[in-house]
Amino acid sequence: MRPRHLRRRGALAAAATTLAVLCAGQTLAAPRAAAAPVSTADQEVRTSTASEVHATQDTAARAIAAALTDPAWRQRVRQAALTSDEVAVTALADGDLRTTLAAADRRIAAAKGLAPDVGPLLRLRLGDPSMRGALTAGTQPWVAAATSDDGPVTAYDSRGRTHTLDAREAPARPVYVVDIDGSRALAAGLDVLHEELALRGVRSADPAPEPERARASAAAAGFWTTRVTAVSLSDDQEPWIKGDAEIYTLVTGFGHDGKVRVDPVDMPYLDNDGTVYRPQQILVNWSSYKYDLADAVMMEEDGATNYRDLAKAIAAVLLTVTDQGAYVPLVNAVLDAIPDDWWTDDPDYVDSWYTLARTDNGTRHGAPHTGVNLGHPQ
Repeated sequence: MRPRHLRRRGALAAAATTLAVLCAGQTLAAPRAAAAPVSTADQEVRTSTASEVHATQDTAARAIAAALTDPAWRQRVRQAALTSDEVAVTALADGDLRTTLAAADRRIAAAKGLAPDVGPLLRLRLGDPSMRGALTAGTQPWVAAATSDDGPVTAYDSRGRTHTLDAREAPARPVYVVDIDGSRALAAGLDVLHEELALRGVRSADPAPEPERARASAAAAGFWTTRVTAVSLSDDQEPWIKGDAEIYTLVTGFGHDGKVRVDPVDMPYLDNDGTVYRPQQILVNWSSYKYDLADAVMMEEDGATNYRDLAKAIAAVLLTVTDQGAYVPLVNAVLDAIPDDWWTDDPDYVDSWYTLARTDNGTRHGAPHTGVNLGHPQ
């Protein structure tokens, strides 16, 4: 089994208030699934996806920086960055710059396997709150693309010159960071993942709706569910150039037909470390599963994920797993389906839970010894 911690955006930590686990579920050993062979063509596609997204963001950063020579544009961006956490920069721009950024939006969507009508994906934000004072005082900002994990950050000034910055220590000079709207990309990506899995023969439910709608739906239908009652992200120790986490969970188990199913669950509220979220969100709808056991793998969208490729990789492995008349955990199969080269940046593995039971209640600790609070089944 591959190492679980090549890079983690944010570890799940148990909430302050916990409940005793009433049933820990079965403890069957999870077999290692044989990963599908990775062809040279598939490798090139994944490399191309990351390269295209990163190069496009970098091109957009250069264009935005060059446009800062225009006093009116410079003031418009400064005002937007100081009054909003994220700026829809394509809509803010005009003229040739807007045309350039709109083309960049389309290239990013195509590289990520998203529909062309997903909408503008580029966002601009101030790199760190500590930069607000200098920006307000009129210090000329630089612009950088949010493509670096641990290496140096390349920023551009309005004259096209490059500046190398430390990824771990925010500079005193203000820096605009050009990033992707993770919430929009993830929501669209999970729809693609659901559709592609279904096309490849893996049953999959639509990504879970908003918590309030989900609770109302469960109450009306009367089906049995397991909910996330409290969850938080620990200190993610990420570079200042990275933005909020965009978390989703893949719930896996066996459907009533005895075939493996994967149900993606979007967790759009789970953004910042050090904050306890109490979403009351449905994690598992037990009416979809043959056994009263399921697994969950929590992931993070990290910019360069191609969701069609991800669905293809997961389906290739899970379709080889058959129902043997007793529950077999599927966490390892999902993790082994993700090609090794993806573990360096996207999509990030956060945590996993083996054999969640329908009767579980309280804190369940994941593979890296972190936890999530589960509510009373409904």
